Amino acid sequence: MNVLNDIQPKEVLRFFEAICDLPHGSRNTKVLSDFCVVFARLRGLWCHQDKANNVIIRKEASLGYEDHPPVIIQGHLDMVCERNAGVEIDFRRDGLRLTVDGDYIRAQGTTLGADNGIAVAYALALLDDKNLVHPPLEVLLTSDEEIGMLGAMALDVSPLKGKTLINLDSDVEGVLTLGCAGGLKGDLLLPLRRESVTGTPYTLQVTGLTGGHSGVEIGCGRTNAITFVASLFDKLCATADARPFGFTGGGKDNAIPRTATLKFLCPTPLSEEALALVSEAERTLRETEPNAAVTLTAGNSTSQGALTRDCRDRMLELFRRVPNGVQKMSEALPDMVETSLNLGIISFEKSLCATFALRSNVNAELEALSAGISALAKELGAQWRTGAAYPAWEMREHSPLRDTMVEVWRTMFGGTPRTETIHAGLECGVFADKIKGLDCVSMGPTMLDIHTPREALSISSTERTWRYLLAILKAL
Repeated sequence: MNVLNDIQPKEVLRFFEAICDLPHGSRNTKVLSDFCVVFARLRGLWCHQDKANNVIIRKEASLGYEDHPPVIIQGHLDMVCERNAGVEIDFRRDGLRLTVDGDYIRAQGTTLGADNGIAVAYALALLDDKNLVHPPLEVLLTSDEEIGMLGAMALDVSPLKGKTLINLDSDVEGVLTLGCAGGLKGDLLLPLRRESVTGTPYTLQVTGLTGGHSGVEIGCGRTNAITFVASLFDKLCATADARPFGFTGGGKDNAIPRTATLKFLCPTPLSEEALALVSEAERTLRETEPNAAVTLTAGNSTSQGALTRDCRDRMLELFRRVPNGVQKMSEALPDMVETSLNLGIISFEKSLCATFALRSNVNAELEALSAGISALAKELGAQWRTGAAYPAWEMREHSPLRDTMVEVWRTMFGGTPRTETIHAGLECGVFADKIKGLDCVSMGPTMLDIHTPREALSISSTERTWRYLLAILKAL
């Protein structure tokens, strides 16, 4: 592409552009994983690739640092693949189309994957330059972080010798992350019973919502497209015998859904009262979501296999009672979400399948939240099916790495970097659980609107973070 050729830091952004030219969505990291292996072998570096496409690459210490403890530099290979309506791209095969907008790098109509392609780029740049000053390095690049940290969970950590880890998966410059939420993914499955219904078909749709990261931005008050449509349909059912026959929305459990579509039949056309409900819902929604559009379109009379009344009523009861969004705020840390869940995907086939991402900075609360959904599912004749959970990462009271990073920041930029724990999952929790005594801190350059097509990477922040990373390694 050569869009970033003349932009500093060139040694980093040339690798970032090469990464963006390769498909690397979740469950599709083989190409990028192999690229990293070839990169290492061409430079004579020790490299290990496992069956999950995780990659470990070692680089010997620079002169005078041979006796220093090794440092692990860590990021993940996969990206969240989201696109705007009408954008033609096959994320399984195509690279991204980059553009520069002032201080920001963006992708045209899609997510950029700076989360976490910039970490991979930093790591490759460290490995590539023979003139840098650093202790022994172990670069760890994991697969499928965005869909449950699957690579990290599968990783055999025995090849790693380091007890100090710098994770490059944070998205605000000047913030050192010292702890994170644990989480799990779950599917709520409600069996569907249908019968033939004749009437007017309607399509109820919401588009243009802001969306965002289901952990970092779950407390921002952004509307969930799926729950919005379900709630509006519930109100319509009070005015008519509406029978749903299709419901889709969202694309990732860890992204707040921006669009949702529900299709239903009515034996008689909707009343003016019902149409007014839709118009009022759009007006109210635009007070917080100015780009939102709520549409209700009617088709010609037809017969369709739609839900029975009893099944529809159980579906509506499920949406009324299942939790979504922020569940508890932290008592110890003001303004921080402690427990939440996000209804990220809805599908409607033999069963209604609602896919959630659950998060909590307290493991016991995560378990209690999941148990509550399981009890509700049982009551309504549904099933709650959970995937592998990942642990919360609890902040260490004593962290030599944190102290070094704070001191380097003060020397370079003045002041003190902010330290925090976050309501999002980081692989640090998995590694801290697997590597006893691990001291880790997460950092990164400033990114905007990750997990959405508005995602942007600050160029100036990328350059400062690169210099900061080099200074940290020199200090270690």
